[in-house]
Amino acid sequence: MATDFVNISGYRFVTLNDRDELREPFRRVCKELDILGTILLSHEGINIFLSGKQSSIDGFIAFLEQDERFINMHFRVSYSMDCAFRKMYVRLKKEIISMGREEIIPEQSTAPNITPSEFKKWLDEGREITILDTRNDYEIRLGTFADAVDFNITTFRAFPQAVQNSSLNKDKPLVMFCTGGIRCEKASQLLINEGFSDVHQLQGGILGYFEEVGGDYWNGDCFVFDRRVAVNSELEETDTIVCFACREPLLHDEQQSGEYVIGKHCPYCVQ
Repeated sequence: MATDFVNISGYRFVTLNDRDELREPFRRVCKELDILGTILLSHEGINIFLSGKQSSIDGFIAFLEQDERFINMHFRVSYSMDCAFRKMYVRLKKEIISMGREEIIPEQSTAPNITPSEFKKWLDEGREITILDTRNDYEIRLGTFADAVDFNITTFRAFPQAVQNSSLNKDKPLVMFCTGGIRCEKASQLLINEGFSDVHQLQGGILGYFEEVGGDYWNGDCFVFDRRVAVNSELEETDTIVCFACREPLLHDEQQSGEYVIGKHCPYCVQ
């Protein structure tokens, strides 16, 4: 079984006035535990992507919870034969997920969650809802929920303008989703500020949906931000790769294209 390495991802929006002082202790403990990945620290919170042996991940979480601000953080967990990351970074950021809107403060308020089971129930019932994908275009290209709205944005910073330019019905129930939930924390508050009256965010994002109910109503794979590139609805690594030149993800069929030359270019490079 592909269980040699444990991969965790999680975040929390919480005020960190001591952001800069937290950097070195996180660096030190990850080095001591032989953990690789990325930890983003901002005055608005923490965002964690790590991979290591089970004992190392357990040790990291024990260290994390010595700080009461990080107790009982929810982590998405998956497994792989190889470490999902190549290096370890602890980075200081203005935002743990960049939207560029200082008035959006998820720690203070955000839209309510809808559980994956309840969301699937709504889909089973054929409810009249808007399903909004808040992710970037290259992520959506690999897979998304049936009938989901795609704003065709290249970065999350473009999301606010895309909302303002959209013709979405502000009175229709709306369920938004992203990979693990963090983008929806900000996106949902922005929609509420823009006058949307019935906004919900999918609890745990796509990965939480896969974990709880499987792949019903989902088409394709889910892009993940590590060496695996993409996982299927069973949370298994797929054969999707990333172009060395332009960093676009490439599905199996795209890898068979004459425009794909390993280490040089792909169909997206030559467009």
